[in-house]
Amino acid sequence: KQIDSLFAGGKGFSVFPIRVTYLFLNEEESGVKMGVTVSKRNFKKATDRNRVKRLLREAYRLQKEDLQAAMQANAKSAAVFFIYTGKVIAPFAEMKAAMAKCLKKLSVIAKRENNQ
Repeated sequence: KQIDSLFAGGKGFSVFPIRVTYLFLNEEESGVKMGVTVSKRNFKKATDRNRVKRLLREAYRLQKEDLQAAMQANAKSAAVFFIYTGKVIAPFAEMKAAMAKCLKKLSVIAKRENNQ
């Protein structure tokens, strides 16, 4: 249900090789719910898809503090979905840099939403 509303009414942006879809929620509990997906069209083998998802989750885990702090400061909650759009498995350093840009942009958007 929440994923349907995320893709139906959510907004998004891209930072290659990651596409981000997000939706700010009106819930009492502030925080971030995160999901990751990799296209079967780009990666035929499940082991490759799983590796990319593991790398994305690890890049998120290492850098999520700023986004979570922004959400708690604004007393908001968000649903965020990261879609890997690359055709090859990028090195972890590249994914981590892209994830850092995504999370920074999400933090800025969350602060802007709170000011309006």
